[in-house]
Amino acid sequence: MQYFVQQLINGLTLGSIYGLIAIGYTMVYGIIGMINFAHGDIFMVGAFTALIVFLILGALLYSVPVVVALLIMMIVAMLLTSLYNWTIEKVAYRPLRGSFRLAPLITAIGMSIALSNFVQVTQGPRNKPIPPLVSQVYTINGISISLKQIIIVIVTIILLAIFWYLVNRTALGRAQRACEQDRKMAALLGIDVDRTISITFIMGAALAAVAGTLFLMYYGVVVFSDGFVPGVKAFTAAVLGGIGSLPGAVLGGLLIGFIESMWSAYFSIDYKDVAAFSILAIVLIFLPSGILGRPEVEKV
Repeated sequence: MQYFVQQLINGLTLGSIYGLIAIGYTMVYGIIGMINFAHGDIFMVGAFTALIVFLILGALLYSVPVVVALLIMMIVAMLLTSLYNWTIEKVAYRPLRGSFRLAPLITAIGMSIALSNFVQVTQGPRNKPIPPLVSQVYTINGISISLKQIIIVIVTIILLAIFWYLVNRTALGRAQRACEQDRKMAALLGIDVDRTISITFIMGAALAAVAGTLFLMYYGVVVFSDGFVPGVKAFTAAVLGGIGSLPGAVLGGLLIGFIESMWSAYFSIDYKDVAAFSILAIVLIFLPSGILGRPEVEKV
């Protein structure tokens, strides 16, 4: 039982990171119906930005409290990745918004490759480690819970609550939901559709940057290819939970994290990805819209 609970905690931590990335996918898809496949690489850029900020802080200042260092790393990563995603949306996606559906998809894949290669050229192809930022571990009845796991879960809960409030209780959220239902009608009612979509991309990038910072803190290493696999799994989490639903994205991330953790603990770790995608296929057979997704209604 102790081993089982330990794996649940590990799965909760991993799933929280997937959930934060998945929210960015589900927000963009909910408004413009497009999968931003460069979102995983935005997450990776956020992790590298946090790494660079950490190195600069270490070089300029003799000692910085861990809380302050993490906060600065998150803020700078959020600002830089938001700028990246805003630029990508404005330059690569907006001109293709009215074209056939495959064009933005192909462009998104191209932007993903461009970001990955850009980081590979500028930062090198090798793993970039950092010393442990948070090392405290608490043991309760033989179950180990690290402080960094607690930080990841708490940050995920806080951000989910904030973004749920923004989407459901603010003027920006009403504009986003209006654009989700009908962009042309929203424009006729005075909503700046381009601005709303750009802000949505910025919000998704900020969450991906937080996830990248937490990923760096948790694993202590990052490499240029780290955007692909977490990005695909976060997209899987968004589909599993019901793409277009913020709680569904986090729920899907948690389920993927639990499946990977349990499969790695009790079966072969080599097949954990197979298990995760198999569960996705089974769920979608019975729930095509995802666990918390709403079925699409055809407009007449």
